[in-house]
Amino acid sequence: MIFDLRVNPRASRNHVERQGNKLKVYLTKPASEGAANKQLIELLSAHLKIKKYQIRIKSGEKSRDKLVEIDGDY
Repeated sequence: MIFDLRVNPRASRNHVERQGNKLKVYLTKPASEGAANKQLIELLSAHLKIKKYQIRIKSGEKSRDKLVEIDGDY
């Protein structure tokens, strides 16, 4: 399964919300040195109740718009 999402780093709180066909994810970490990407995987893991290793960023490593793939039985 592939999710199209928009990430907002340096937000006041961690939060996931749905906007149409996209997910909008607010992260408290900055986008430097991959901190936001790491927090994104942790937050999605908790939100979707799956293991972190099942989540992979397919595209958009250095962009706010990302495609995230979920492996396994979700």
